[in-house]
This record gives sequence, structure tokens and C-alpha cells, in this order.
Amino acid sequence: MNRFHSYKSFLIINNRERLRRRLIIISKGLIRKQIRKQLPYHVFVGMGIAFLLLFSYIPMFGIIMAFKNYKISTGIEGIFTSSWVGLRHFKELVNDYNFPNLVRNTLILSLLKVIFSYPIPILFAILLSEVRNLAFKRFVQTVSYLPHFISWVVVTGVAYAFFSTGYGIFNDLLLSVGLIKTPIKVLTDPDSFYGLAVATAIWKEAGWWTIIFLAALAGIDPSLYEAAEMDGAGRLKRILHITLPGMKNASIVVLILTIGSMLGGGLVGSNFEQSMLLGNSLNNETSQIIQTYAFNVGLAQGRFSFATAIDFAQSCISVFLILTSNAIAKRVSGTSLF
Repeated sequence: MNRFHSYKSFLIINNRERLRRRLIIISKGLIRKQIRKQLPYHVFVGMGIAFLLLFSYIPMFGIIMAFKNYKISTGIEGIFTSSWVGLRHFKELVNDYNFPNLVRNTLILSLLKVIFSYPIPILFAILLSEVRNLAFKRFVQTVSYLPHFISWVVVTGVAYAFFSTGYGIFNDLLLSVGLIKTPIKVLTDPDSFYGLAVATAIWKEAGWWTIIFLAALAGIDPSLYEAAEMDGAGRLKRILHITLPGMKNASIVVLILTIGSMLGGGLVGSNFEQSMLLGNSLNNETSQIIQTYAFNVGLAQGRFSFATAIDFAQSCISVFLILTSNAIAKRVSGTSLF
């Protein structure tokens, strides 16, 4: 009897092992078949991963320059062999007489973009969703996001052609109708730089970010609108009670990303490119920001370690802003990035 039970147990274990091996072979075959079927997608994703590794992760080893006295003459080897100076460059940045002005300009420009630029794509997406003529809707949407593909160099050229005091359309139009007697120096007036930067950023990028909110609107169940309409809810009430709540998750995620990237440009536009191209010696008081200062110091003066320290400090602040805004959003609304 014991032998019979032992033999029976042996058969059961053996059959289980055979079944397990067969399932492994079948699963491997299915995985290979699935990989071959999805090969173009794997290649596409692999290219994205390679891009991130090459341009985002591998260059991070250069952060060590912020804590060393690096000289360009020492080459790549110098990144590791240069003398260690610790936090000297960070202390120099904080004690720099330009530091308060740089922080002020960077924060003001970023906050203005958040305040004025963040709501516009949401509002524009809602307006487009209410358009019933599909041909007109597609035309407006296409025209609105095309400026995203125009470089900031071209946008700056358009701004100069539009706002120039000598031949700009803006001043010529106001002078011709008698609203002003002398041309407005939009391009050189320090007080006008913030408005110019925010306006050009909205024109260039707002339509592109509208696509995200239109995608969020596409996920709202149409039956909700039909039920609300049958209950007598007007268009405004449908927007307030269905459209806006349906966009909540996308809006919060975009807001978190915007706050986290405030020092680099936020939701729309690039602070660095705008300040570098639209800034000049006359409006330098408001156009110079942390990024342009690091660029000028790093290249013009060859102080690569000091410039790296500036960018590293800026990145640390950005990470702090993302973590803080994400925690607040999660606590208040239950929606977050992670």
C-alpha cells in the first residue's frame, strides 16, 4: 500500500513537472510571437529610452563639476581629477550681487506664465468642444497649435517686426489712429518685457497644450450631457458640472508639471530662449534670469563649474516644487502624478 501511494505521488509530481515545462515552452513561444508582432513598437520605445539615456541620464555624471574647480583645458578627465572645492560655487552664487535680481526675474516671469497661461488652454479646449461645425473646429485647432513648431528665433523676428519703434505694425497702427503720439518701446522697455514674454509664449504654446485637455474632454461620457440637457441644464451648467469635473485629473497633472518646471519655463514657452532672444542691454534689468546668467558665465567666462552649480541648484528646486505640488494635489483632490 505504501508503495502504491509512493508511486501515485511520483506520477502526480512527474505530471505536474511535465505540465509546468510545457506551459513554460508555450508561454515562451507566445512571448516570442508577441514580440515579433509588436517589434515596430518595441523599436519605437527603445529609441525613446536610448534618447533619454544619451541626453538625460549619461550627462548627469557632469554634476560633479559643481563641487570641483574644473578647467576646460583638462578635458573630460578633468571632471574627475580636478580639485574638490565643496560648496564654494553655491556660496558664491548666493553672495553674488546679481542673485536677488535673477531670482526675482525668474520667479515673476514663471508666476505670470502660470497665472495667465495655464487657464487659457483649458478655456480654449472648452470653447472648441462646444463648436458643432467639425470643419471649422479642425481648422481652428490646426491653426492654434501650428506656432508650436516655429522656433523661438522666428518668433523673436516676428515680435521685432511687429513691435519695432521704427517700422513695427503695432506702433504704426496706434500712431495712425491717434491713440499714441510717440512709439511705445515694447522691445527695449524693462517694464514691457514680462508682458511681451507672456504674450508670445501664449501665442506659441497655448494651442499645443489645448490638445491634452481636448483628449480629456473626449473621455467624458456623452450620455451625461444628454441626461443633463433632458433635465433642463443649460450650456453653462453643463460646462460647470460635467466638463470641468471631467477635466480635473488632466488639469491637476498639467498644473503639477507646470509648477515643477517654473524655473525653466512652466506650461508654455522657455524662459531661457525668451530671455536670451528678447533680452538686450536696455531691458536687461528684467530680462536676465538664472538660466541666461549661467549660460553667459559658463561660456563667456569659461566658469563651467560655477555654471553647473547654478543649474544643479535650479534642478534641486524644481524637484522640490514637483514633490510639494504633487503632495498637496494628492491631499486636496486625490489626483497626483505618483
